[in-house]
Amino acid sequence: MKHSANIPAYRFQDTLNRAFDIFFSLIGLLLALPVFIFIAGLIWLEDRGAILFMQNRIGQKQKPFKMKKFRTMTEAKNRSSGDIQNDSGQSLSEQRAEFETTSKNDPRITRVGRFLRPMHLDELPQLLNVLIGDMSLVGVRPDVAVQEVEYQPQEWIDRHVLRPGITGLAQIDPSVDSMKARTEQDLRWVSRRNTGLYFKLLFLTVTKVSKRNSL
Repeated sequence: MKHSANIPAYRFQDTLNRAFDIFFSLIGLLLALPVFIFIAGLIWLEDRGAILFMQNRIGQKQKPFKMKKFRTMTEAKNRSSGDIQNDSGQSLSEQRAEFETTSKNDPRITRVGRFLRPMHLDELPQLLNVLIGDMSLVGVRPDVAVQEVEYQPQEWIDRHVLRPGITGLAQIDPSVDSMKARTEQDLRWVSRRNTGLYFKLLFLTVTKVSKRNSL
């Protein structure tokens, strides 16, 4: 099944945005290196566990990739990965129901995690995903495989035409309070993407995070 015919092929814009992704992610990684080392030390000192949490997410053209985050939860072995288990005997809807999203007061969140998550510092390693080409700075947020059940088939295909992003329209729009609204904004980015909107969303994201952290 192909993507919708109304999704334009902005080859020049996409190439330009990719160039900006590489430039900004590389600069960001270099500038944030001391922060990376500090956070890694805090995580290791708390429980001697893994520094990074890597989870399969669905990327461009529905290809899975390992999304990187600083680990902010205990290393529970019984958590659902979000991958589709074809041999489980369960329907996709049942597997989606078993996949747990993390609430603010989840007891599995570590002390370091409670410091990192409100400021989105746990997302910093995704700059590596951007640099190597798994993600973009701006795009739709990557879902796990079992979340496919939440979309219409064509919506699922269309939202994966491009690389997923660290931030996007749905993340900076305060009116997005439902799956339907999120999907609408995701598909709006896919169909209307351009370099001007790319920079606007980066600016709005930095402004939003800065205001939240200053409170």
